[in-house]
This record gives sequence, structure tokens and C-alpha cells, in this order.
Amino acid sequence: MTDPIADMLTRIRNAITARKAKVIIPKSKIKIEIARVLADEGFINSMHLEDDEKQGVISVELRYDHNNRNAIEGIRRVSRPGQRAYVRHEGLPKVRSGLGIAIVTTSKGVMTERQARKANLGGELLCEVW
Repeated sequence: MTDPIADMLTRIRNAITARKAKVIIPKSKIKIEIARVLADEGFINSMHLEDDEKQGVISVELRYDHNNRNAIEGIRRVSRPGQRAYVRHEGLPKVRSGLGIAIVTTSKGVMTERQARKANLGGELLCEVW
């Protein structure tokens, strides 16, 4: 697999389309941090780490409202292995005029663009969620 983060985002997008309650994703450190940010921002209900015979998995419980609408309307990979996207703290984007988030990996860890802007940190722009 050349882009495991894109695989994670595609699994979440496909689970939303199929109206699944949860999705299983192979575990890695960066995927755990992305799932943690999504849970902290309220886009998913929870994430749990589970063991299997290999590397382990992340169980992500998707969030729906009482009208069965998902909290995630869209999710898009920005920085790819073939074209990395790095931004300074002045150039951090506002997703959907502040209604969405951009997930950035910085020298202080994975965080939203709001947290990175507040800490005056730039980094690699991983994905946008709205």
C-alpha cells in the first residue's frame, strides 16, 4: 500500500456511504493520531485500539444524528506521497469558512489547523474534513 492515510480516509468515506456504524482500520501511529483528532473535534463518536494477529486495528465508531445524517459530510486527502503539501502557519487554510477542519502534522504532533495557527506552527497538511 503506497498511501495508508488515503486508505484510512477512503474506508471512512465508504463506511459513511454504506451507513455502517463502525469501520475497522489497520493500526499505525499516524492513523491513531488522525482518529484522535477526529474524535476530539466531534466528527466520530469514538475510536478504540484492538489487537489482532498482525499489527492491530483501530475501531472507529461513526457519528450520526437523530435524522441519520453523518457528522462527516466530506473528507479529502491533501498531501499525497507524490505531491506533499507543506504550509507555514500564516498559510493554514480555513476549511468551509471555519465549519470544517484541516489536520496538520507539525513538530509538536498531529493537530487541527486552528491549534497549529494558535501555536504558530506549520507543517504537512494531511487532510480536510467538513
